Amino acid sequence: MRTNHPDVGGDPEVFAAGLAKLQAARDGAPPSPETPTPLPADHGNGPVVLVHRHGLRGLLARFRDWRERRRRGPRVV
Repeated sequence: MRTNHPDVGGDPEVFAAGLAKLQAARDGAPPSPETPTPLPADHGNGPVVLVHRHGLRGLLARFRDWRERRRRGPRVV
């Protein structure tokens, strides 16, 4: 998949076919590159929840999140 990705100079058709196979294997359905998977009608219409972190607990939580992000490996190898 990585060698055929359009961002690295690969063939877009081959990449799309490989992506369809991967999605079909994940979903257990036969591959169908002609019909893209539709999003649910309520996709993106959920409530927006803001979480305020105040005080020492919030500062510690932000530091913990930052430290975990720093320790993670790269997403793309």
